Amino acid sequence: MLESGAALILLVVLLALIFDFCNGWNDSANAIATVVSTRVMKPWQAVAMNAILNFVGALASTAVAKTIAGNFVDENLMTVAGVGAAMTAASVWVAYCSVIGMPISGSHSLMGGIVGAAVGTALFIGGAEGILKWGGILPAFVAMFLSPLAGFILAYICLVITVWLSHKAKLRALPGKRLFATLQVLSASMMAYQHGKNDAQKVMGVITLALMTAPAVALQGFPEWFTPEVVDGSPEIPLWVMLACATMMAVGTAAGGWKVIRTLGAKLAHIRPVEGFAAEASAGLVLEMAASAGVPVSTTHTITGAVLGVGSVRNPRSVKWGTGAKIFLAWVFTFPVTVILGIGLGYTFNVFLS
Repeated sequence: MLESGAALILLVVLLALIFDFCNGWNDSANAIATVVSTRVMKPWQAVAMNAILNFVGALASTAVAKTIAGNFVDENLMTVAGVGAAMTAASVWVAYCSVIGMPISGSHSLMGGIVGAAVGTALFIGGAEGILKWGGILPAFVAMFLSPLAGFILAYICLVITVWLSHKAKLRALPGKRLFATLQVLSASMMAYQHGKNDAQKVMGVITLALMTAPAVALQGFPEWFTPEVVDGSPEIPLWVMLACATMMAVGTAAGGWKVIRTLGAKLAHIRPVEGFAAEASAGLVLEMAASAGVPVSTTHTITGAVLGVGSVRNPRSVKWGTGAKIFLAWVFTFPVTVILGIGLGYTFNVFLS
C-alpha cells in the first residue's frame, strides 16, 4: 500500500501529466481544425506550429495556474490522493471523447474531477465543510458557459465587419483569398498560443495544489526547487512544473486528435479562410481576456461557438446544428460524469493510497 509520501506525490504528478497529454490530444483541433479544413496549411505543418506555440504559450503566464491551485479547494483539507483522483477522472473522460472524435472541454472535465474528488475526500474524512471554495469555483463555472456565447457573438460581428471592409477595399477573388489565407495562419497561431496559455496552466495549478496538500514530511526528500513558495497568500508555480506541463501539452498536441479536427473543421459548418480567420481571431481574443484575468475557460467551448457564429452569417441553414447539438450534449454530460467519477475515485484513492 502506498502511503502519502514521495511515491504518492510522484504518482499524482504522473497522472496530472497524462491528463495534460490527453487535453492536448483532444484540444489539438481548437487551433488548427479550420486551417487544415481550408487547406491553408498542410496537416503536418499545422500540427508542428500548434505544438510549438502551445509550449510557448504555456510558459507565458501563471495567472490561471494560481487560480486552480489556490481558489478551488482548501489545501489544508484536500489530500494528495484526492488530487490524483481528480486527474484520473478528468483523463478518463477526455481520452474517451478523443477516441470517439467528440470535442469536449478539458477545463470542464478538470473542474468536475476536482469537485467530485473533493467530495469523495470529504466522505473519506467523515465530513469536511469548506473543502470546496465556491467563491472561486462559481465564477469559473459561469465563465465556462459564457465563453461559447462570447465566441459566437464576436465571431459573427468580426466576420460581418471583415466582409464589409473587404468589399469596401474591393478585394476580389485570388488577392482576397491570399490575404485571408495569410491572416488565417496568424489567427491559428494566436489560438495555439492561447491554448497553451490557458489550458496547460490548469495542470500546472493542479500539480502545485498536490504539492501544497502534501505533508511536510513527504516533501523532505525533494530539493527546495521542487516545492512551491507562497507569496502574499498566493502560490508561486515552480519552474519545473511549468516546463513539464508545457512539454506534455505540446506532445499531446503533436499527436493530433484527427477525429476531433474533422468534427470541428468540417462537420459543423463550411469554412473558408475568411471564416476561419474570423472564428480564430474572435476565440483568441476571448481566451486572452480570460487568461489575463486568471479565469479558466474552455478553449473548446469558445472556438466551437465561434465556428457556429461565422457559419451563421452567410446561411444559418448551412450550419450542421445536429452536430452542434451532439457537442452541446457532450458538454452537458461532462460535468456530472466527471463529478461522479471524481467522487468514486476520490473516496477509493483515499482509502487505498492515503
